Parts: sequence; structure tokens; C-alpha cells
Amino acid sequence: MPIPEKPKIETICSGSELKQWYWLKTELASEAKRRGLKVSGAKFEILERLALFLDTGQIEQSSQRPKAKTSKFDWHAEVLSPETIITNSYKSTQNVRRFFTSELGANFKFNIEFMAWFKANEGKTLADACAEYRAMKQRQADPNFQSKIEPHNQFNQYTRDFLQDNPDLGMNDVRRVWALKIARPSKTGRHVYHPTDLNLT
Repeated sequence: MPIPEKPKIETICSGSELKQWYWLKTELASEAKRRGLKVSGAKFEILERLALFLDTGQIEQSSQRPKAKTSKFDWHAEVLSPETIITNSYKSTQNVRRFFTSELGANFKFNIEFMAWFKANEGKTLADACAEYRAMKQRQADPNFQSKIEPHNQFNQYTRDFLQDNPDLGMNDVRRVWALKIARPSKTGRHVYHPTDLNLT
């Protein structure tokens, strides 16, 4: 059976067809802008917005809920302590880094998992953050530990699965097969590694 050719995004007429293919965020944002839709948000938010428009003609309405007031706590300059409350104005500043270095040691480093914890834990304290960091480092010390890959990072997940299944291959092989994989449609809208991908041509 011949492989269907990936259509140009501007020719797609339905949300289901749009979701079959792999798109860069820039492609989705450009098409959303062309159709008069919002281009803000993560890649899959723009994808859903476009799919809704293609299926219904409906332009996603912004939430009418008032935004919560941003705290005036200055994470650049305020004196920090273990009792300091994490506010919605939190930023990983040099001031914050100095605090954690003093509490957790000179080897402290921000990482994606730790920064995501802050976003989900407004109202907790920096003491809670220190406890989470210690727990996180303990998890990472496990030889079987694997960091979490967010659902929208399809390439990262594909890379992990590909290399685990093919330890004798490398990143050049991943990129070559990935390019062939995303040139094909997917019924689920996601491009997931399968051992038969090595036979793609």
C-alpha cells in the first residue's frame, strides 16, 4: 500500500485529519494565525484550537474567570528563609539559588523536575521545597531511575524507547528513523516507537 503524502497544513479540512500528522509548533501557530485564532499556549493547545475550528468553525473563547492577582513578593531581593511561602510570582532567581545552596549544599542545581514542582505547589514553603529536592535526588540515585518525559515531548520519548530497544544504535539512527516515522500519519495522533520502525524506508 502506498504511503499517503503529508498534506500542506492549509489544505486540511478536519480536526481528525490534522491530528494524524506530526506538526511543528511553528507550523501550527502560523496556521492558527492565518485563520484568525490565538497562537499562544503550548503546541497541543494550538493543535486542539485548530482542530475545533476545522470541525465546528468555532473560535475558542478565552476564559471569563478573572486572573488571580500576582503576588508582589520579590524573589530577586527578599530575604528568604525555610518558612518563606511559595507565591504565584515565584522565579528561580540568583537569590533563590543562594538560599538553596546554603540549605542543600554547593552541588545544588535547578532542574526541570524541580522547577515544575514549584509551579504545582504554590502555598507551600521553601522548607517543603528542600524536602522535595532531597527526595528527588534520592530517587535519581536509584540505578533504575528514569526522568519523567512530558506527553508533548514525543521525540524525547521516542528517543528513549528506540535506544532502549536498540542499544547498539545511536542518535543518528534515531533521527533517521524518526524523520521517516513522522512523515506518516498516525491514527492516534501520536508517533510512538515500534520495533518495526527499523524497517521504514
